[in-house]
Amino acid sequence: MPLKAELHCHIEGAAAPELVVRQAQKYGKDTSPYIQDGSFVWHDFTSFLAAYDFSSDLFRTEEDYARLADHYLTSLARDGAIYSEIFTSPDHAGKAGLSAKAYTDALGEGMARAKAKTGIEGRMIVTGVRNAGVESIEQAARFAARCGHPLVTGFGVAGDERMGDLEDYVRAFEIAREAGLGITVHAGELMGWESVKAALDHIRPARIGHGVRAIENPDLVRRIADEGVVLECCPSSNVALKVFDSFADHPFPALQAAGCKVTLNSDDPPYFWTSLKREYDIAAEHFSMNDKALAAVTRTAVEAAFVDRKTKAMLLGRLDVKGR
Repeated sequence: MPLKAELHCHIEGAAAPELVVRQAQKYGKDTSPYIQDGSFVWHDFTSFLAAYDFSSDLFRTEEDYARLADHYLTSLARDGAIYSEIFTSPDHAGKAGLSAKAYTDALGEGMARAKAKTGIEGRMIVTGVRNAGVESIEQAARFAARCGHPLVTGFGVAGDERMGDLEDYVRAFEIAREAGLGITVHAGELMGWESVKAALDHIRPARIGHGVRAIENPDLVRRIADEGVVLECCPSSNVALKVFDSFADHPFPALQAAGCKVTLNSDDPPYFWTSLKREYDIAAEHFSMNDKALAAVTRTAVEAAFVDRKTKAMLLGRLDVKGR
């Protein structure tokens, strides 16, 4: 199996059920409505968010967040990943009563622990959340631009695509861009191809989170391919949330065939009963990709990573050694 790299994972959404149960015991909370038989339970977008919010609320201290990042990156490395980018959310930290800096430093500490054990490289993408409004997103961008943490290398916007217009966030993205941060934005998941076009027109991102609904517009697919914008595809997430009915209907192969740069990612892995390893297994089984094709997807991810040139060269070198 080829080495793997991930560009699209929400760190709060990566908390494994067994870790959430341990946190619930620590804080005296009952997990039974949300976790049964070691698995998250939900049936629609609203109940998914309820389970997500319940679990996120169980990470409150700096050590909690360090444990979360360490646990996730270590599990990724065990499955053959050499690189991980996680979406962080200062809004979550605020609810827990932590400053954005304390939260970011804690996640960075967890990533350092995982790297010391396994060698996995990790970086953070600070995200604003659409549901929280324009001012909150600009605040997240200002924090990302000024925090100076060596592992914060990107900025993005996530949350409910149905809320707000992408052009409202142009200022936030310009703040991040001027600070030299990599730019990614969620689009083309719950909303159609128009949201992907709006992202390209207004935000000019290097990458788009999901972006799969672009398949509805062939001209837009051509534009993505021509501009070299990288799509952070999350097949299991899309099928679980009924963006597409099945893997057979998923446009990953069609987007790749059209010349788009595509990557494989897990999004909120335990909620969608997946992992990065499973996404690669799904691509092998449902998209007929052999090890060589999967290794090329990993290379695309590493080439699109928000890292300095030296780190990128080191990661590409690891892929080259494995490929021989």
